[in-house]
Amino acid sequence: MFTLENTVAPPPPALDELVPSRYALKVGDIDVLVVSDGVLPLPTQMLGHNVSAAERAPWFKEMYLPPDALDWALNVMVVRSGDRNILIDAGLGMDPDLNLPRAGQLIRRLGASGINLGEITDVVITHLHMDHIGGLLVDGVKEQLHPELRIHVAAAEVEFWKAPDFTRTNMPPGFPDALRATATHFLAEYGSYVRTFDEVHEIAPGVTAHRTGGHTPGHSVVRLNSNGEALTFAGDAIFAVGFEQPNWHNGFEHDPEGAAQVRITLLNELAGTGEMLVATHLPFPSVGRVSADGDVFRWVPVFWDF
Repeated sequence: MFTLENTVAPPPPALDELVPSRYALKVGDIDVLVVSDGVLPLPTQMLGHNVSAAERAPWFKEMYLPPDALDWALNVMVVRSGDRNILIDAGLGMDPDLNLPRAGQLIRRLGASGINLGEITDVVITHLHMDHIGGLLVDGVKEQLHPELRIHVAAAEVEFWKAPDFTRTNMPPGFPDALRATATHFLAEYGSYVRTFDEVHEIAPGVTAHRTGGHTPGHSVVRLNSNGEALTFAGDAIFAVGFEQPNWHNGFEHDPEGAAQVRITLLNELAGTGEMLVATHLPFPSVGRVSADGDVFRWVPVFWDF
């Protein structure tokens, strides 16, 4: 299994891997590897559908982003704590019907990092949207997994996807059906592996899942704590626009007002502790910290350490 030492200096990239796709760091005694699953092109209105295009435009202009569509990063983490090797989220997978060839890279990139799927002891799923579970549905993956693998998901999340409600979301056509179908497929395929929890659950020493709700009823974050150092994997609680505009509603949020409150609470906490942050859709490798700036916040990316 990976360690910080053997991931900092990986083998030379293949010809189709000319940009970095993984980043290693330590959180106390815990080894962490952030892996890019690729990027997901989506309309910019998805980042703030409760405000007008005219209100959104200045932020996108200031960030040098196109006004109509942009590439959302898809980040996943692998964590080693004690004898547990933990995958946090599983990326989009390779569903040909989605026509998203620049995403779904996780399984290939785990292999390039020297990570054997059979050595993964636990998977934590922040929520059951398809870009967090699809990698486990790629053909041939299940057969490589450890037969005693444990998949940790909040009980409220499993319950929600029995009859999901999309009335408060604002997604492009086809996405609700795809999300519903993928979650149903995942629970049917991996139901016997799933271990549910209510609010807080320790997966390994210093690795704890916390249900936040908001984005989905069972959305969870994963907190790492070891030897006075800490990192939070925030899943979809925080998006790039959410630091300066935490009250903008994301189109994938099933409870937009609740998600905004979760975001503000979490950002205030991270600004207070100074701990590191990784989130699914922040630009890769997304490792940074949060500073309070009046009533809003600022993302402070860490300096890359080679």
